[in-house]
Amino acid sequence: MSIALSLGNNLTTGGIFKPTAVNNTSVNNVTDFASVAGSSTLVLLSTQTASASANISFTTGIDSTYDEYIFKFINMYPASPGIFTFNMSTDGGSTYAVTKTSTFFYSRQNESGSPAEINYEAGYDLAQSTSYQNLTDSLGTNSDDSCSGYLHLFAPSSNTYVKHFLATVNNTYSIESFIAGYGNTTSAINAVDFKFSSGNTDDGIIKMYGVAKS
Repeated sequence: MSIALSLGNNLTTGGIFKPTAVNNTSVNNVTDFASVAGSSTLVLLSTQTASASANISFTTGIDSTYDEYIFKFINMYPASPGIFTFNMSTDGGSTYAVTKTSTFFYSRQNESGSPAEINYEAGYDLAQSTSYQNLTDSLGTNSDDSCSGYLHLFAPSSNTYVKHFLATVNNTYSIESFIAGYGNTTSAINAVDFKFSSGNTDDGIIKMYGVAKS
């Protein structure tokens, strides 16, 4: 009732908001509404730019502060044709060999319009493997070859549950890859590494975000 009266007091007889309706309190209420509606806040934690880099590793900032981490990669470009991959670590990046089980499928459409298809790529999934997880099909080194996308890692600091991840990546052709899986460990994940299967990453940016708990 009080909310309805407050709203009514700020409207003209024609149903238009009065100038006095917009003030610091009303603006703050609109801002607060986002959290009430369930919107999450991304906190940028780290940015790394590749330049003939063998690996792009995030070895700090992955802890219990956040329940979800998002890695956004922008125009990752290989030095030689290869597949963009990632792995996780439980020892701060000394080793990247977490056991993983995953699935991988893609949709694709090339510039000529053929083939246009959706496929499950059995050769790119993992079944209790410590290998790096493929995030793309093979990329070339033409001027328009690169990949962009994002990886979600959930509750990496849990000492109870396995570590779920989801990724969507697009590379030139256009091939959009969809990857999902889990690191089969109850130890905390505290580092993540990205690299191309063929060698160095010549160019690209990776940003790591934490998703605020509230």
